Amino acid sequence: MSDLSLTQKVSLSEDVLLQDLAGESVLLNLDSEEYFGLDEVGTRMISILNDAPSIQAAYQLLLAEYEVDGIELEQDLLELIEQLAEHGLVKVTGS
Repeated sequence: MSDLSLTQKVSLSEDVLLQDLAGESVLLNLDSEEYFGLDEVGTRMISILNDAPSIQAAYQLLLAEYEVDGIELEQDLLELIEQLAEHGLVKVTGS
């Protein structure tokens, strides 16, 4: 899935539940019964990604919100998307 484009849209898969646990979260894939834990930053990333019209829009919001190097943020964001997609927790659409 390294062919991600910043113009693509990321959203939770239909069979995935997201449970917030005091700032952190757990994503549960109902099909595979696997779960994936996210820390506070990962939780914020997936929340923004799910609501944003594109990865680029989510990136811009996160860059404004956190004091972080832009290149590092982009790498972390794309890595998170790849990991979640590998586990069937998110779907990536668009081109």
